[in-house]
Amino acid sequence: MNDHPAPAAATLARRLGSASYEIVLLAAIVFAAGWIFLTIEQLLPRAAARPLLQLYLLGVCAVYFIYCWTHGGQTLPMKTWRIRVVTRSGGALSPSRAALRYMLAIASIALGGGGYWWALFDRDGQFLHDRLAGTRLVMNPE
Repeated sequence: MNDHPAPAAATLARRLGSASYEIVLLAAIVFAAGWIFLTIEQLLPRAAARPLLQLYLLGVCAVYFIYCWTHGGQTLPMKTWRIRVVTRSGGALSPSRAALRYMLAIASIALGGGGYWWALFDRDGQFLHDRLAGTRLVMNPE
């Protein structure tokens, strides 16, 4: 028998607050990663530099999110807002599930944020990428 109740779902307002903070932190990470890329850009063919930079930055962001989600279920902004990402059953994310969540979140952004607007109509208020990846954002009581 489990003495601990399941954690409550994080509110939409709290998730959006965390996302706003995440954008600021991500801007710093992308800036630093872009600066590093500039050191090798001169060695690349001119036509390949931009697409390679975009792929590189998507990869840097993927490493950041997947690492954080699989090591405690939180990025720094999620810790600040006391939110944690878990599987539907409340467990920790595997690297493959975290990667799936990341790819689906990127697709949500690429489709004009449609996956985020989904939360306004979802019966549990989840983002579409969480629904599809089998994850959810919950309150972290710590």
